[in-house]
Amino acid sequence: MATAYDEFGLFHENAAEWGLAYAGPPTVRREEVATSGEGGDVRLSALVWGTSTPELVLVHGGGQNAHTWDTVALALGRSLVAVDLPGHGHSGPLPDTPFAPTEFGARVAQVVSTLAPSARVVVGMSLGGLTSIALAAQAPHLVRRLALVDVLPTIDPQKAAPIAEFINGPESFASFDEILERTILFNPTRSEASLRRGVLHNSVEREDGTWVWRHQQHWDIPGVSTTREMVEARDGENAADVVAESMSPYDAFWDDLGEYPGPIMLVRGLANGTIIDDSAVAELLHRRPDARVEAVEGAGHSVQGDRPLELAALLDDFADA
Repeated sequence: MATAYDEFGLFHENAAEWGLAYAGPPTVRREEVATSGEGGDVRLSALVWGTSTPELVLVHGGGQNAHTWDTVALALGRSLVAVDLPGHGHSGPLPDTPFAPTEFGARVAQVVSTLAPSARVVVGMSLGGLTSIALAAQAPHLVRRLALVDVLPTIDPQKAAPIAEFINGPESFASFDEILERTILFNPTRSEASLRRGVLHNSVEREDGTWVWRHQQHWDIPGVSTTREMVEARDGENAADVVAESMSPYDAFWDDLGEYPGPIMLVRGLANGTIIDDSAVAELLHRRPDARVEAVEGAGHSVQGDRPLELAALLDDFADA
């Protein structure tokens, strides 16, 4: 194994990389919430930051986990909850649902109701953003403000293809170094230290010494669909195109955004990697002229990883508006 992994022992690295004051480990604990719904009962996991009533809920993107928000959470300094989506991080999987924001929204609603029922803002990135739109439609009382990070109901398939290609990569890796090398290849703008932390949080070593992503550890469970199976069912098509198509479009989600009663903020990246284009932003402003749109220089799709301090400042302002 490359290194002993302490889930809560890396925060000092986040702080050092981004120049944040660090007086010692933050108060963070892991909680599990039993959820029910289509597909049976599944326990979802979440990181609870702070000791007071959570003010924000953070929902990660596909193939990620709650630790993607660590630097943002440190910069915010607020009590909050970062959720592991079904089949991601430490959460259990749902059958036949590798990308199912409507069902995910129903599950996350149960987590929010339990851990953060009075949160000021729900923040969703990518798949987590679509999940948050579904959550807002199903349980608007839990979503007082909605922040979307580089996602809208219409996603540019070509822009999403590299992300889909990364998610649909090898079934396993011979070593930690190999899984890290692939991650560096697909994230050339991020520091190796940052990506190493991310891989430690988002991968597991099997008994035979091979490594898999946390969302891939469920792939050998009968009845649990995987992105690979989605591709194999469409033999001959480009893998990235199949996965990208599975994530978009969600046309009904435009209606949900238009009908959502609370404030909306979109934070989009401007660098390579963003998956939304100007036409999607125009559609948002057509349906919600009051929506706040922020663009972050130097950030691609994962704004929380590329420019966490800028994102934290925007979320801080939005929460207090």
